[in-house]
Amino acid sequence: MKVLVPLADGVEEMEAVIVVDTLRRARWDVVTAGLKPGVVTASRGVKLVPDAVLGEVDLGSFDMLFIPGGSKGVDNLRADPRVLEAVRQFSRKPKHLAAICAGPLVLQEAGVLTGRKVTCHPGEAAKITQAQRLQDRVVVDGNLVTSQGAGTTFDLALKLIELFDGRDKAASVAKGMVFDWHP
Repeated sequence: MKVLVPLADGVEEMEAVIVVDTLRRARWDVVTAGLKPGVVTASRGVKLVPDAVLGEVDLGSFDMLFIPGGSKGVDNLRADPRVLEAVRQFSRKPKHLAAICAGPLVLQEAGVLTGRKVTCHPGEAAKITQAQRLQDRVVVDGNLVTSQGAGTTFDLALKLIELFDGRDKAASVAKGMVFDWHP
């Protein structure tokens, strides 16, 4: 799997870094892409250095788009027409979309949540108006996988690995991290 992760100032660092790291442990090709060149300052002041700049990556070469949360980061992603168009492209193919915390709001802004089932951070639930919001830690609806927040990042990453590489691979990655995973 090849996964694109757009990063904007204000991103929730745990959601971005834990998912990226866990997927890389499964030997997935994960590329982080900043909205602009240079360092991204995450929600708690952690500095992240993206692998690429969003405008310079070939969207067609990716299998999945993962949208991390963080209120300010999500606001920045929602305001970027390139991100919204990427979401639409992945939805049309259909390729795979994943989002965590407030990240589903980016998908909603792009107009791809109508009739879908999602989960999100409970504090953002009232803003989800185009989809049926469930309270599960991780929700899978076809090519769309969503999760609630920082505390569910490992659940999300391991669910993605399980979906595409199987339960044994996800269990192996969890074991290597000494993570008590019970799907």
